Amino acid sequence: MSFAGKVWRLLVGIKDALALLFLLLFFAAIFAILNSRPSPGVVREGALLLDLDGAVVEEVSPVDPLTLLLSSAVPTREFAARDVVRAIDEAAKDKRIKAIALDLSTFLGGGHVHMQEIGEALDRFRTTKKPVLAYAVAYSDDSMMLAAHASEVWVDPMGGAAITGPGGERLYYAGLLERLKVNAHVFRVGTYKSAVEPYLLGGMSPAARENYEQLYGSLWQEWQANVRQARPQANIAMATTDIPAWLTASKGDLAAAAVAAGLVDRTGTRTEWGERVAQIVGEDDWDDTPGAFANTDFDAWHASIEPKTPGAKIGVITIAGEISDGMAGPGEAGAERIVELLDDALDDDLKALVVRVDSPGGTVTGSEAIRRAILRHKARNIPVVVSMGNVAASGGYWVSTPADRIFAEPETITGSIGIFGVLPTFEDALAEFGVTTDGVKTTGLSGQPDLFAGLTPEAEAVLQATVESGYERFLSLVAESRGISRARADELGQGRVWDGGSARQLGLVDQFGDLDAAIEWAAKQAQLKKGNWHADYLGRDVDPFASVIERILQAEGSEAKGSDMFAFFARNDRQLGARIMSDLHGLLKVRGAQARCLECPAPAAPLRRVSLDGGTPTVYGWLARYLLD
Repeated sequence: MSFAGKVWRLLVGIKDALALLFLLLFFAAIFAILNSRPSPGVVREGALLLDLDGAVVEEVSPVDPLTLLLSSAVPTREFAARDVVRAIDEAAKDKRIKAIALDLSTFLGGGHVHMQEIGEALDRFRTTKKPVLAYAVAYSDDSMMLAAHASEVWVDPMGGAAITGPGGERLYYAGLLERLKVNAHVFRVGTYKSAVEPYLLGGMSPAARENYEQLYGSLWQEWQANVRQARPQANIAMATTDIPAWLTASKGDLAAAAVAAGLVDRTGTRTEWGERVAQIVGEDDWDDTPGAFANTDFDAWHASIEPKTPGAKIGVITIAGEISDGMAGPGEAGAERIVELLDDALDDDLKALVVRVDSPGGTVTGSEAIRRAILRHKARNIPVVVSMGNVAASGGYWVSTPADRIFAEPETITGSIGIFGVLPTFEDALAEFGVTTDGVKTTGLSGQPDLFAGLTPEAEAVLQATVESGYERFLSLVAESRGISRARADELGQGRVWDGGSARQLGLVDQFGDLDAAIEWAAKQAQLKKGNWHADYLGRDVDPFASVIERILQAEGSEAKGSDMFAFFARNDRQLGARIMSDLHGLLKVRGAQARCLECPAPAAPLRRVSLDGGTPTVYGWLARYLLD
């Protein structure tokens, strides 16, 4: 009886725990419904506080509520660039907002194009005679690019500025793979398609070096030009050419060195910065914390400025992140999800379609599925326009080919017209331990691809032919889209990556302009009168339950984030670790032929997930699925 009693008490305890859990989830859901959106009534007279505690992205990734509840890590906050720009522009017109307080203490950065768009919005705000006051402990390239557009730039006495510029080292694994006796079978087309070089070489090839030097050189010049225009007193050369001498002149004081180089105006703590903001906008009547000032935070302000929706609809579809074949996203361009959104919109009487691309590409099959869905809209005889963000390369360019006009920015990274695939085999490594293979085959493709016995010549021929036919398909799309010959498309292709300025000169894009410019061009082509149309962003709403839990966890975990110079460099180390894992994942993951730009700079925000979508209908995909079955 004693044992039965213990079992009974255990079952009752489990029942009570489950009941309590469901009650908690029920009340949490009610709380989420009531509080998932900040109340517009929270808007107060004072400053607009832009505390960019996270990364700026093209499309905010949804947060899985269950993952949040079970995880001990605080998720990285993401801000949609267009939301930040719109918040600034609306604040410029509102008499309640007297200034912008730009807190970049825990800002993780974003793409160059996004930084420029936000910087231009800050410039528009300042034309209304309202100041922008920026503060950070440690300024990096992205935060410095935003701060350059401020009226006053503050840095903490314990901080400084580190301008690194684009570029850096990357790892090459050929020696390691040789030592481990792992055979990396690479199939590619394109002299400059250097994404697979880390698995083949011990260093950068001359062709890849030439491409990188041209690309990064252009991006570096654009960054400097943007900062100098916004902040003429900035002596970028002083802070980047002889750094030891620059620091020695300020006796090792990084904050004083930043002031000496004209990168910042004043040193001061966050409390002192807040007191300065309070002199302009008034003190906070609700908060007596030192350095508090009257303000409206971003979430409350953004909730209060719902966009108007007059007249006809211009559809805007966002293709952001790596293109895959499944339902992934937002934040990742799951082709099945995007195709579904586009097909559902066929009944929405759209007058034009704008495709916003911020993607380094991905699977060929996913890219082609999205392209075909865009063509179904074009078949309705409506204008189709592409707006390129930070990156629209490889598969990102593939999905851009249906456009009537392509908009980009000088800092946009595009091109990378090429195809590759990679598959490792371990026959030599297994032989070291006495493991061999044997069997009976009826054809050269029997049992292929065999990771443990190696690839047969027939399998290698099929895989290489798949890649080459994909490249020919890519060239034909580019040639038809841009009105050029196949030979010219091949000359511009070969996997070479171009900056937006070069791409425009070469005819890969039509004109410079942001997303708003692309939408306005589409409206004009659709013969819509000004004020009689609105942009309809195709997508799904963020789960409010996830939103409230995310805010709770962010509030609890906010103190754990470092923001000084050591934290800045530590983040770079973590990004290097993530890059190593990404490289290994790229080698070991079995997937179809890819039109992806691995050479393009990595996104500023850390990846939230690794997609395991599969099911590509190519020969390579069939072989890949064979391994997984």
